[in-house]
Amino acid sequence: MSPSKIRFSELVGEQTRAEIFATVLTAGPISRTQLAQRLGLVPSSVTRMLPPLLEHDYLREADDTAPQGRGRPQKMLHVNPDKHIVVGMKIGPAQVSGVVTDMAANVLARDEERIADCTPQTALSAAAALTSRLLSQAPEAADRVLGLGVGVSGHVDSAAGVCRYSALLDWDKVNVAGPLQEATGLPVVVNNDVNTLVVAERWFGEGRDVDSFAVVTVGPGIGCGLLLDGGLFSGATGLAGELGHVPLDPSGPMCSCGRRGCLEALAGDRAVLRHLQDAGFACATVGEAIELARSGPNAARNVALAAFAEAGAALGRGLAGVCNLLNLQKIIIAGEGAVAYDLFGPAMNQALEAHSFSTAAQDCHIHVDPVQHDLWARGAACLVIRDTVGATLT
Repeated sequence: MSPSKIRFSELVGEQTRAEIFATVLTAGPISRTQLAQRLGLVPSSVTRMLPPLLEHDYLREADDTAPQGRGRPQKMLHVNPDKHIVVGMKIGPAQVSGVVTDMAANVLARDEERIADCTPQTALSAAAALTSRLLSQAPEAADRVLGLGVGVSGHVDSAAGVCRYSALLDWDKVNVAGPLQEATGLPVVVNNDVNTLVVAERWFGEGRDVDSFAVVTVGPGIGCGLLLDGGLFSGATGLAGELGHVPLDPSGPMCSCGRRGCLEALAGDRAVLRHLQDAGFACATVGEAIELARSGPNAARNVALAAFAEAGAALGRGLAGVCNLLNLQKIIIAGEGAVAYDLFGPAMNQALEAHSFSTAAQDCHIHVDPVQHDLWARGAACLVIRDTVGATLT
């Protein structure tokens, strides 16, 4: 096998080498000495692991040098972004969004496609078509594309490439990777869509400075992805993080999963709209409810404010459970509904404080990041890069 045909995964079979690549990607340009310090390795170990990545042009050492204290200057390592391109995609109930990135996860192209329904056939066909359209914008894509990463909601068995169950999409045992691989000819990595955000936040966002955090998404559903001790935590079969289906009120409203009183039924978009409708102020969308809460007539505004406060209080109780169980350093509030944080945030924080044990709430910093679809899709591309190098997120 010629050097140009050697698979990247074969070059980084050892976990330490994979961690080196991931660290250079997220912290580079970086010297060998700094790299060893970040990974807790002796410099000789880094020197021993680097040659295959340098020889096959996945990492490069820049001509620029940087002084390292009193010692001689050292060359700086960085990822060769042009070695491959990657496609990342998020499949939602109303649209499929995608990006093409380079190996440094810089977005080179973006596009999206509205879908009439979210049946597996419609959504996967749209994803395949979108992949082809995105790759048509990348030069020499056929020789450079590394793979396709896909994020979908619900219980995703990443090893099997199957969405076991998604209440939001109404999917049950849907093979995602197989049909997409057949349609695109690419290796396909599938994961829960909130996990794609965890990877993106860890590499490029608010999770760079902490080793244990959660991304909690608010909107039509309540999602949760976890990074624990520096690694993405998915559970035994990919089910970890289903915060939206934690039962909070056995006599509460019906949830999309068919059970009563789930957090999602109490704090998701439908909970806000139901509160307004019950009070005689029906809104077609949460956007209308937000507008009503901020600038509507007094009576309607007060009801809308109460609806968001009620949802926020339920969310805060759910977050208290997460903090009590995991003692996280940070929770990142994201998703479409994060734009209404000014409306639900005060009640959420009050409930979080009231129901957290000991210092669990004080130990956990809340950060709001109303991310756009690009970050979801970019995170899915990062999953391809991460899984290819076999790296733990350190």
